[in-house]
Amino acid sequence: MAKNIHSMIRVLDEARSVAFYDKAFDLKVADRLDFTDFTLVYLSNAESGFELELTINKDRTEPYDMGDGYGHLAVSVADLEAEHARFEAEGLAPRRLVTFAPDGKLVGRFFFVTDPDGYEIEVLERSGRFT
Repeated sequence: MAKNIHSMIRVLDEARSVAFYDKAFDLKVADRLDFTDFTLVYLSNAESGFELELTINKDRTEPYDMGDGYGHLAVSVADLEAEHARFEAEGLAPRRLVTFAPDGKLVGRFFFVTDPDGYEIEVLERSGRFT
C-alpha cells in the first residue's frame, strides 16, 4: 500500500513562505537541499509524518500562475474557532468559518486561508467526516 509522504508547491520567496507556514501551521524546516538552479525545503511538524515540500527556482522572479488545476491543501485542527481567532490575531487573513451540512448531515466545518504565493489551504475541524 502506498504511503503519502509529501506534497510540493513552488514558491517565490523562501523566507516569506517558511515564515507563513511556521506561523500558520507550526511547520518547521525538516530539511533543506540547495542545488545550483533550485532549492527544496521540507516542512513538517509533530502532528504528522507528512511533509510540505517548497521548491524555490532560483531564476524565478515572477509569481507563479495558479491556473485552473490547483485546488487546495488541507489540514485538520481540534478547535476550529480558536485557530480562526489565532489566524486573525496573527494577521493571516482567514476567511469566514463555514459549516458544511447538506441535508442536515455534518460533513465538515472549515475556513480557508491563502499563503503568500496564492495557494489555498483549507483548515478543517476534526469533526464530521474528518474526525
